[in-house]
Amino acid sequence: MTADTVLLDIDSDFMRPPEQVMRLDRMGSSFPTRLSFMRTLIRRMSKENWKFERTLREVDKDGHGVSVYSASTPSRTYSLIAFTQEIPPEMRTDRVIAEVWDATFNLFDGIPSQEDIDYLANNTPKQEGGRYRPSELVLARANKSLRVFENVIASLAEGAQPDLDLLSSVGYLMRTTAVYGSGKFGCADRAKIADREECRAPFQMELLAVYLIRWFTIDSVEELAKERGGDKAVKLNTNTRQFIGVGNSTGLGMAPFLLKHPALIHNWVVAKETALARVRSIETPIQGTLEVFLKSLLQVSQHVDEWNVDDDVQAHRISCLTDEIQALRIWCEDESNIFRPYPWNGIYHYVEDNFSLECQEMIVSLIIEPHGSLVDDLADTMSTTLIPKFKADMPLTELKAIVKDCYQWATTIDFSLEESQHHFWYYSEDKLEPRFGSKGVDEGVEQEMPLAIGRDVHDLDEMLSETKDEMLIAEFVMLYPQFRHIIRRIQNTFLRPYSEVQDNLLGESMRPLDLLRFKLAFFGASKFDPRSDLWTRISMYQGAPMPEQISEPNHDCWSFPIVGRSQSYPCMNCKCQKAI
Repeated sequence: MTADTVLLDIDSDFMRPPEQVMRLDRMGSSFPTRLSFMRTLIRRMSKENWKFERTLREVDKDGHGVSVYSASTPSRTYSLIAFTQEIPPEMRTDRVIAEVWDATFNLFDGIPSQEDIDYLANNTPKQEGGRYRPSELVLARANKSLRVFENVIASLAEGAQPDLDLLSSVGYLMRTTAVYGSGKFGCADRAKIADREECRAPFQMELLAVYLIRWFTIDSVEELAKERGGDKAVKLNTNTRQFIGVGNSTGLGMAPFLLKHPALIHNWVVAKETALARVRSIETPIQGTLEVFLKSLLQVSQHVDEWNVDDDVQAHRISCLTDEIQALRIWCEDESNIFRPYPWNGIYHYVEDNFSLECQEMIVSLIIEPHGSLVDDLADTMSTTLIPKFKADMPLTELKAIVKDCYQWATTIDFSLEESQHHFWYYSEDKLEPRFGSKGVDEGVEQEMPLAIGRDVHDLDEMLSETKDEMLIAEFVMLYPQFRHIIRRIQNTFLRPYSEVQDNLLGESMRPLDLLRFKLAFFGASKFDPRSDLWTRISMYQGAPMPEQISEPNHDCWSFPIVGRSQSYPCMNCKCQKAI
């Protein structure tokens, strides 16, 4: 099996079709699974016995200065270089227009010399305004969650553990506002590291940087508490330390990625859907897995109780999810419902028939979770090296058939209606960041980005209907060059049915938030906290093992963590057999 040829080695009756999976409302209800990229990275760290070390901490009594944290694989070392500074309250913002941050970071390829550190000290705090080299793999920045950061320091300095209610309401000490890789602002291109074993899965270096940032933030509050409290100060207890994640504020900059990399997105989705189908196709459950699932419902109930948001729509979804999980637990208490042939398929169908999309996607994650030995190999199929090709010699009749068979979702949208073309995508002039505008309200429609896949297919279909079948694509494009880009896309995606978002991305009701949550769930993000339809806050690595725990048997047991309690629910994929 290769990354670009995912074999569906299960009965197709158990595969959810693209027209069900690739709709915005379901995409916007996504949860992380054990195939998410953070989970993949943690498993690699443990399998390869990575070593972690803080190699430098030169900071003042307030924690301002420079620190270096290293992660060593069997073949090389990566180093997080962190610069911290005091910033004026009036300049504190998570928006992309910010000019200063509490902390700025580089993930350095190797072990930095003092000369490297000095060079980056003059550039990293400037972020986009700095100059970077191929030795820098990632550029990032973060701000403190002031209430939690101070509470944790003050409590530890007094010899006490922090307020768990406050900690669970936020879940992190700092949140990143940007994590850039793959050639941004002069950092190393993806090609430099693509062949490294630890970099082949998507976004592994960016997520390594975030993992080290998490360690840095936890280490920082403990050191500052020691500075303030002296001998009276204590460290975070193991459970609390493990619960703390890294926050993130994510906006529109992430959304176009999903549309510009259709083959990659297909591989992500088909891996997840194949994992689900493999589990649903099990006639006799693997010993102990149903018991693990039943106990996981208890933990998920508390996890959802700790998922606090201000957004009315998401708050309502969470409230419904709470009730639905309780209803599912009651249904599962009748053993005849689950202890029968194809139990996972039965559970899935019951949830699909009775509960919300939010609950359906949560249960997808839960029923995949106890089956690591059955599905974890799919993580190796979630990257791609495909370069889209334009096939000039394709007969026009073949293109017409593809559009008719694979793009009915686009050709049936009525784009003559004003509400069907209410929005447009464009880049801001100042920060070159994607923006989502409304026609007749926002300027920039003449600079619209080519992300209107549905509209472009619809327009192509209308032109094809007026064109003779005998023509080749080459002749057609010479007459109508404006369709070249969408024809190339169709030629490269029709064999990859999970590559397209099967909805109108310009429609009046379209929420970019759905695209963001879909992508972030594949990263492994949790506790989505929408701040509008355009951006969200999330938690990353909440519940994940700390560097000193990577080699422990339970390193992969951290799904849906809860505060103040050992992570996570019983695990069928290691020797720990943790219990609630």
